[in-house]
Amino acid sequence: MRYMLLIYNEESDAMQNASPAEQAAELKKWDDYGKWLSEKGWMRGGDALQPTAQATTVRVRKGETLTTDGPFAETKEALGGFYQIECQNLDQAIDAASRIPSVGTGSIEVRPIMEFDTP
Repeated sequence: MRYMLLIYNEESDAMQNASPAEQAAELKKWDDYGKWLSEKGWMRGGDALQPTAQATTVRVRKGETLTTDGPFAETKEALGGFYQIECQNLDQAIDAASRIPSVGTGSIEVRPIMEFDTP
């Protein structure tokens, strides 16, 4: 079964203000996590996202395309990245989510991916 692990955290400038050694140590945690997912055979993809200040929200109302700079909704925690994994069951997906480096300061949404039969 495929799952999305959606990573939510408060946006901050903490990494920008961190020393090069602190940045390297933080990035190593994420690299190690990606290697663990790969070793388990679960990794299907993933990426970090630019801050919400870089987002553009698109709506179409009455045939008119409207764009707004910034995120769709103002929230304390923002979607900062994701992993797509494939594992046997929800318990394994929860195990994977519980190991994401930022889980102690944010939250991880585990969402099954819909499977469609294609001819």
